[in-house]
Amino acid sequence: MSSPKTSLIGLTRDGLKAALAGAGVEAKHQTMRASQIWNAAYVQGATGFDAITTLAKPLRAEFSERFSFARPEVVTAQVSKDGTRKWLIRFGPGVEVETVFIPDEDRGTLCISSQVGCTLTCRFCHTGTQKLVRNLTAGEIVSQVLVARDDLKEWPRAGRNSEERMITNIVMMGMGEPLYNFENVRDAINVIADGEGLSVSKRRITLSTAGVVPMIPKAGEEIGAMLAISLHAPRDEVRDVIVPLNKKYPIKELLAACREYPGLSNARRITFEYVMLKGVNDSNADARELVKIIRGIPAKINLIPFNAWPGAPYECSDWERIEEFGEIVNRAGYASPIRTPRGRDIMAACGQLKSESVKQRASEKMAELRSKEISRMPH
Repeated sequence: MSSPKTSLIGLTRDGLKAALAGAGVEAKHQTMRASQIWNAAYVQGATGFDAITTLAKPLRAEFSERFSFARPEVVTAQVSKDGTRKWLIRFGPGVEVETVFIPDEDRGTLCISSQVGCTLTCRFCHTGTQKLVRNLTAGEIVSQVLVARDDLKEWPRAGRNSEERMITNIVMMGMGEPLYNFENVRDAINVIADGEGLSVSKRRITLSTAGVVPMIPKAGEEIGAMLAISLHAPRDEVRDVIVPLNKKYPIKELLAACREYPGLSNARRITFEYVMLKGVNDSNADARELVKIIRGIPAKINLIPFNAWPGAPYECSDWERIEEFGEIVNRAGYASPIRTPRGRDIMAACGQLKSESVKQRASEKMAELRSKEISRMPH
């Protein structure tokens, strides 16, 4: 029985050279061969070695026996009536994530996942109701970008000099807490940002965290992407409930880490994400407290209308309430765009992602319970 092939997707340049060394490529040829493979994978979108015509045929055959560019299985691909796309991607039995592409007039944003499930149990987030299965590898994170570019037919016009690319921005805001999968997220972002490959500038990559305070300085130093904080409340007593991680790293500690984030400036502002929950965090007093606690931090505040999901414990704030909240924030000097909900009809909006297999098991469990209740009813 042949041994499984090694995937080259997601390897750093050094990791790729090490893999080639293990295949017997001489040291003097490793950099050149790695560059040829890198270009094929991340500029041309190759899915196999036959496409790499810069390699001699015997070498292509030899590498094909050892290595792979294979994509993960795309279980479903859905398109919303507003153009949002969602892919359910399976990396193995029970190992599934959702990846979302949101097209806009001036940009196209790909929302990718870092974990299968999540440990954080944020009360407003559907993913938080799914237990953590495992961290994604760097290759599995990068492969979400490749799957999206395959489906959007972006190869090779997605190259660094192209003005036609659809995916212009990437956000680590899908399933999972990126800073609890630090090394894989770091390596994946460095691959995605490489100027000779996928070439998405780190100014256009945003890492979103619920507030893993000890890892924030390290993220600035080793990753250097834009930072987004899932804040959602200006006071600990509220945030303790809706973002339970706050009990471990309260707001004061979180904001202190934000003030010291490496590279923070008006050109590299922190985004504070604030989901609008009716009667929970949406009062004028909440807005005034919010701008008070972040004073002095170069920032913008994304107001996110709550996107409901089955069994959700909250409602979305009324639109007029969101606008009034935003006006207070604006008058304090902070940009506060209200995020237009996208992809709600395919459960692709912010906070709605969850592995389909988990949804299916939950649906089957509910059907089983209903069946048992019916069988107990008197006839």
